[in-house]
Amino acid sequence: MASTQLLILLSSLMLFQLTLPTITSAEPEKKIDVVVEGMVYCQHCEHSGSWSLSEAKPIPAANISVICKNYKDQVSYYKVFETDGNGYFYAQLEGFTMSQCLVEHPLQSCHVKPVSSPLKDCNLLTNINYGLYGSPLRFKGKKLYGSNYEAVIYAAGPLAFRPDHCPPPTHV
Repeated sequence: MASTQLLILLSSLMLFQLTLPTITSAEPEKKIDVVVEGMVYCQHCEHSGSWSLSEAKPIPAANISVICKNYKDQVSYYKVFETDGNGYFYAQLEGFTMSQCLVEHPLQSCHVKPVSSPLKDCNLLTNINYGLYGSPLRFKGKKLYGSNYEAVIYAAGPLAFRPDHCPPPTHV
């Protein structure tokens, strides 16, 4: 009697294990996107040579690049994004994939660089927030959620260009 009950229990467990993958695979996989946001400015002449963005003005249609490298220090992701009318960029890294390797996490592997400014009088690169070498990403706890969608939002910069010619300061 006990062996019959044990046999029924084992066959029930085996049947449950066979149906388990179909139950879990019926749920849609949640898509997780990686996004980088920030601002691009034109640095005021009075602050040229410093990291100050006092009196800086946002640059619409400026280009920035997001560059990510794998654990072998090879570029695994590169894309150029354009700022909106307020100098703000929202770079959704479509196609970016992370492996299980911690050094390929966006916080360690990605950085943002200014590429070009549409302003003829403000188009020289600055190193504000390490723009020349790549501004590191920061996580500020921002996430977006949808029914089958999640976006993790990182911040970079702010980045800046500077005028190519600044009049010498006048002292009165």
